[in-house]
Amino acid sequence: MTAEMWITGGIILGLIVLSFLFSGTETGMTAVSRARLHTMEANGDPRAGLVTRLIARRDRLVGALLIGNNLVNILASALTTSLFLRLFGDAGVLYATAMMTVLLVIFSEILPKSWALARPEQFALSVAPFARLATLLFGFLSSLANSVVRLLLSVFGINLSSGQSMLSAHEELRGTVEVLHREGAVVKQDRDRVGGLLDLHELEVSDVMIHRTNMRSVNADDPPETVVKEILRSPYTRIPIWRGSTENIVGVVHAKDLLRALGDVENDYSKVDIGKVASKPWFVPDTTTLQDQLNAFLRRKAHIAIVVDEYGEVEGLVTLEDIIEEIVGDIADEHDVEVQGVKQEADGSIVVEGSVPIRDLNRALDWDLPDEEATTIAGLVIHETQTIPEEKQAFTFFGKRFIVMKRDKNRITRLRIRPLS
Repeated sequence: MTAEMWITGGIILGLIVLSFLFSGTETGMTAVSRARLHTMEANGDPRAGLVTRLIARRDRLVGALLIGNNLVNILASALTTSLFLRLFGDAGVLYATAMMTVLLVIFSEILPKSWALARPEQFALSVAPFARLATLLFGFLSSLANSVVRLLLSVFGINLSSGQSMLSAHEELRGTVEVLHREGAVVKQDRDRVGGLLDLHELEVSDVMIHRTNMRSVNADDPPETVVKEILRSPYTRIPIWRGSTENIVGVVHAKDLLRALGDVENDYSKVDIGKVASKPWFVPDTTTLQDQLNAFLRRKAHIAIVVDEYGEVEGLVTLEDIIEEIVGDIADEHDVEVQGVKQEADGSIVVEGSVPIRDLNRALDWDLPDEEATTIAGLVIHETQTIPEEKQAFTFFGKRFIVMKRDKNRITRLRIRPLS
């Protein structure tokens, strides 16, 4: 072999090394965790900041790496074919194809990508300078190629903006937690808390409010003794008061304010003016998202709001605790009135009160009943059957058997649910 052939062989070897770097960098940069990069950057690792900046425009980075990888692979194959033609004649094409296929698949695809997938953060930090150089060299060509791709996709009705994410951050986080739960790394309660937090922007106050039929309130026109005793007997700290009709909420009484007022009149109930003790009610639309309502509660330092519909009619009330319970689950203290609502039977069926929210049932039993069209389990049955069922009627949907046990006028008050599997 001549010196020229040895030089050509060395160039081919160098190109295979470059292909190794291009392939591994592409996999490492796409598999890296942004959360871990953020932690590393906060701990003072400058390479983590460089990787974060590079993957901020992932389409441009990946395009540059693919262009570079294809260039070196094609050049390496061409040089190998030329070298083998001189060594073996026409049969050199077959030998070159076979050898380069083995070398590129093992050393430029499987090996670097397996390494990068096993330790994506470490690999990405190591090749960050190389990735920056590749972006500088081929970034313009990558942007041009991506523009052509978007143009071709638009012909088929697929519209991709340069900043569009294929998967929202919320869904990505939710999916990650679900996978960790299945693998045993996250317990059910932690999974539910993360899911509840992510659901706040999707749920409205009407989904978690206490309906007006279950809302505890006091008639401000009753004798002061009656009003005071009713408020003090209540398990709740804040009680709405009304005049004329329950729809006319005129204030909210805080038990601590009432106790102060009683102290000022030496516990003479008849001297308490409940109207002066009550604070002004806060009305919120039923379409407000829980995330916005939570922020409003914190901003106003309030704990209770009256929910109204589009016509201004009272629908119920929502509290700060109601929203927090969507994240952490039910919060009970020594003064709460505990209502079970869900009872496990010996035969494996579940007896459920019709007013139990679907979300609470899903959380308690790890079910996946839909809650888009109905809030309570009774509402779900009515929605799915498009009727108000009679007692002892049974229906099957969502992989479960629903049996109406008790009905009060037009309300389903008790159900038996039996999973089919």
